[in-house]
Order: sequence, then structure tokens, then C-alpha cells
Amino acid sequence: MSHKLTIGYLAKETETKVETVRWYEKVGLLGTPARSEGNYRLYATDDLKRLRFIRRARALGFSLDQVRALLDLAAQKENDCHSADVMATEHLAEIDRKISDLTALRRELAAVVSTCSGGTVAECRVLEAFAPQDAERNGSAEV
Repeated sequence: MSHKLTIGYLAKETETKVETVRWYEKVGLLGTPARSEGNYRLYATDDLKRLRFIRRARALGFSLDQVRALLDLAAQKENDCHSADVMATEHLAEIDRKISDLTALRRELAAVVSTCSGGTVAECRVLEAFAPQDAERNGSAEV
């Protein structure tokens, strides 16, 4: 016999808002649960496991479509896991690209911040660095 779990219990156990659980249902990541006589949603323990899977994949930055694909793969226990490996490897490469972009962005911003020596807004090197270059070339450095 499968235990029937409330939406509140699922939300609490997975640190998910109730609205998010409903939304996962709406977008098809969670199936439509049974209903009690009072029309409350009643979930099975498999739904709790599935929601934990969804939450973990989302926490790792996978998109909803990727999560859907991973869930489909997870349901095919006898198949080769190559597709899951490919998806995870591609996602890892995307994360590495984002880290590289953020590192470059951090370096650039740190360089701008290091030029600040206090003073007035009119002399602010940080604000000057954000001013469009075209405006400076045209003699109009107003923001």
C-alpha cells in the first residue's frame, strides 16, 4: 500500500513552496495526484521521490526541459545511461562558460572599482567608466 501524502508534506520535505508543487503539476513534471473526499491533493511516495529529483536537478541549474528529459531517461531503467551523461557533460560545459564569463566580468569591475579615490560624483571614476564612449567622443559626457 502506498502512503498518501499531502501537498504540504511534499512541500516541507523538499523545501518547496506549495505553489511550486502545483506549478510542477501544471507543467507536467509531476503527475495529477489523486484527490481526497474533501478534494485535497494526495500524493504517493513515488511523487515525493520525483519531486526530490526535480528539485535537485533544478538546484544544479538544469532547465525545465532538461529536467523533463532526465526524468524520461530515469524512467527507462534498462536503457544505457549515455544520454544522461551527454546532457550532464553539456550542462557542465555551459557552467564552465558562465564561470569564465563571470570571472572576466569580475576582473573588469574590480579594475573599475580600484580606480575610485572618493571625491564628488563629478570626479567619480566608477560612473565615468559606465558612461558611453560615443558620448565622450562627441564632447557630451552627460549621463
